[in-house]
Amino acid sequence: MTSWGSSRSQSLGSLMQITGPSAILGEILLSVNFANSSAFTEMNGGGDHGPSIRKHTDGSVDSASVSFNSSSTMPSPARGDEVSSKEEKSCAQKSLAGRLAHIFNKSSDSSPAATSRGIDLPEGPEPAMSEFSDTQSEEQSSSGTFEEVIKVMESRDQGSEIPSNLPGGVLLDQLYVIAPSDLNTLLFCPESSFPRSLAELQGTTELQLGSWKFENGEESLKRVVTYIKAASKLIKAVKGTEEQSYLKADGKVYAVLAVVSTPDVPYGSSFKTELLYCITPGPELPLGEQSSRLVISWRMNFIQSTMMKGMIENGARQGLRESYEQYASLLGQTVKPVDSKDIGTDKDQILASLQAEPQSDWKLAVQYFANFTVISSFVMGLYALVHVWLAGPNVIQGLEFVGLDMPDSIGEFIVAGILVLQAERVLGMISRFMKARAQKGSDHGVKAQGDGWLLTVALIEGSNLAAVDTTGFSDPYVVFTCNGKTRTSSIKFQKTDPLWNEIFEFDAMDDPPSVLDVEVFDFDGPFDEATSLGHAEINFVRTNISDLADVWIQLNGKLATACQSKLHLRIFLNNTKGNNVVREYISKMEKEVGKKINVRSPQTNSAFQKLFGLPPEEFLINDFTCHLKRKMPLQGRLFLSARIIGFHANLFGHKTKFFFLWEDIEDIQFLSPTLASMGSPIVVMTLHRGRGSEARHGAKTQDEEGRLKFYFQSFVSFGVARRTIMALWRARALSPEQKVQIVEEESEARSLQTEESGAFIGVEDVTLSEVYSSVLSVPIGFFMEVFGGEELELKVMEKAGCVNYSYSPWESEKPDVYERQIYYRFDKRVSRYRGEVTSAQQKSPLSDKNGWLVEEVMTLHGVPLGDYFNLHLRYQVEDSPSRSKACHVQVFFGIAWLKSTRHQKRITKNILQSLQERLTVMFGALEKEFSTRQ
Repeated sequence: MTSWGSSRSQSLGSLMQITGPSAILGEILLSVNFANSSAFTEMNGGGDHGPSIRKHTDGSVDSASVSFNSSSTMPSPARGDEVSSKEEKSCAQKSLAGRLAHIFNKSSDSSPAATSRGIDLPEGPEPAMSEFSDTQSEEQSSSGTFEEVIKVMESRDQGSEIPSNLPGGVLLDQLYVIAPSDLNTLLFCPESSFPRSLAELQGTTELQLGSWKFENGEESLKRVVTYIKAASKLIKAVKGTEEQSYLKADGKVYAVLAVVSTPDVPYGSSFKTELLYCITPGPELPLGEQSSRLVISWRMNFIQSTMMKGMIENGARQGLRESYEQYASLLGQTVKPVDSKDIGTDKDQILASLQAEPQSDWKLAVQYFANFTVISSFVMGLYALVHVWLAGPNVIQGLEFVGLDMPDSIGEFIVAGILVLQAERVLGMISRFMKARAQKGSDHGVKAQGDGWLLTVALIEGSNLAAVDTTGFSDPYVVFTCNGKTRTSSIKFQKTDPLWNEIFEFDAMDDPPSVLDVEVFDFDGPFDEATSLGHAEINFVRTNISDLADVWIQLNGKLATACQSKLHLRIFLNNTKGNNVVREYISKMEKEVGKKINVRSPQTNSAFQKLFGLPPEEFLINDFTCHLKRKMPLQGRLFLSARIIGFHANLFGHKTKFFFLWEDIEDIQFLSPTLASMGSPIVVMTLHRGRGSEARHGAKTQDEEGRLKFYFQSFVSFGVARRTIMALWRARALSPEQKVQIVEEESEARSLQTEESGAFIGVEDVTLSEVYSSVLSVPIGFFMEVFGGEELELKVMEKAGCVNYSYSPWESEKPDVYERQIYYRFDKRVSRYRGEVTSAQQKSPLSDKNGWLVEEVMTLHGVPLGDYFNLHLRYQVEDSPSRSKACHVQVFFGIAWLKSTRHQKRITKNILQSLQERLTVMFGALEKEFSTRQ
């Protein structure tokens, strides 16, 4: 090669070199070019510059002609197997090495007569491709046919639902001026430059984009992406692997799930990160351009349980947010995001395009009066008039006198009666028609007034409305009701599939509306009771407002259900106050509550929305620790927002969750403390009949009228909770006439807690650690009397510093599982605050029936920061095999933090010390009592 490279022309023709021993012959056909000067190469380069094939006349050997750059090296035939086994090299090197090894080990039937001189190759198109070229083209075929595999995926779509967002949260939600199919190609096509630009921006190296392939019997389209993530402040550079698969592709909607594995990070083998990319069509833009909505959500999928779950999720959340901020920035530079002004203009254009059905008064009159009743009345009246004109004057006879002509026969009497009845019906129809004409479009086009939440409803058309008239038609009109205000549509005469195209706007509201009531009536006249053709309720809390931009709603009711009646609506809800609406609403509530209310962080509101599945405009106002009273009191948290009141509990792994609207509440009562309520006042909420069916499992009773009643007790700050509940209920559920000035209540005797400024933290499993383990000289049956609810329990707990100790009887919730409630106060020597404790206990036998497991969740009242945490205790007692009349007792302890505070370590240390002293006193008193009875 040295002598060849030093040749004057710096270019070689095709050379055939015989290599290998005589027993195994092979040949290498090389075409080597050294291009230092483009001009010189054009003048002297006589060899081919691309792959070519020489097919010998004997047809026995194919030889590859490959162009190498100056840094490439050729492996020798003797090392062919070694080269082919190195899978960690680049794709081109692997393909070349494998091909050469195949050539060198291939037996040849003939010995080519070759010399070291150059052999001229034929020019022009080649008759066949080499095996190497076939392999290379096969590897690149998937990326080159991305559009084809997507079309195959689209043709197989069965109309499946769009996957919902993953529960970890939304990383990106943005509209872009691009068609959904083009955005899908930009993000996921192997030939797209966007992933490579993103990798360069984020410092990601060794990016390998796999080809999309059908797997699992050609049902799912998947690919694998590998890369090395750049090092951060906390972790070094790590290798990541993404398994991407299409969940849906129908030409308009694309959903791709990416499962990311990073086994090299700490605890990386215990979890995987899942990302869901969802591309849906956006609204049509003013210039007729298409738009797409890209939503990226995530969650952590823990394969193994780990104590570091919270830390891992927090770290992943922070890292993903930073990463997808760069993702959104780069995508915004590549594709134009949709401006919010364009969306508003789009809404205006949609509404402006609605044209009410033009109909003249004469045409409407003909349509309304063209029926058998009017026509028959007209014919009979005309017939009677013609008869009067033709007939001569009658002779006055009987009781007749001048000006009064009585019927002279029964037939004349019947005809006169029919004429009168027909005339009455026609006059009634004329009266209704004139009233309906006056009502035509009375609320259509009336503009909303004020700033706040503006609700716009476009009534497009109806379908299959019930026919209640004798003519087989009806005269429908629609009434919309929201926050006590109504809007009425025009009347469509003699229609079962009416077309309205009318727009109704509600005046601005201070807080977002909860429900829009829709009811369709048949017009019977100004003084007759209208017949309901069907009704529907649109719940803005349970429905995303974007899904209501173009919707068909099914009407309820006997007539509507029988006819499958529907209405076509377009609903828009806009906030004209921007981000200040939350702060203004909370400021208004502060004046009514008489206490400062802290504005919750976006993370807190996001967790609240995720917990109850609420729309993004819902915001948390306050939350309180309390008990839900059913058959057994259930400890949890009560969440209050502008539109809902919700309850969530997680006791011993059993989750209870429900919410209902403030408008659903008919009455709120406050009952005095009782022994059954552990000395705490009770809040009783009574719902309207037929309301709150989704929350039925949380109701304690249902009265004779069918109204659900919910009981809440054991509030830490009852005064604040009461004032907040009443203020929110009055603001939402009561009409303006019912609202009265709030009377300030007496201030609390002492402050039980500091300002509730901690961040909301969802209820999770509590990590328990052992705080006591000992073998007690008492049998297991005697030990369990401490939880038996008898005299021994009272004695032991009094010695442990529990005053006014009371308990409820054990009740069986499941086979071998029992629950009860406990209430007591701390003795002054235990706590100088002399706080109160409400506790829920659950006992069950161990799996081997050789002992008992008692779990306890304690809530402290009347101590500083008492509502920031719950205490979890687990007593595990079993027979001691080494000693008779003895049992082995283990006590585990943990704290569930409901709110964050910087004093967590200090509080934990104080509680742990007090608990250990209490356990020592309890079990010491138990052993002493047992020895006394012997």
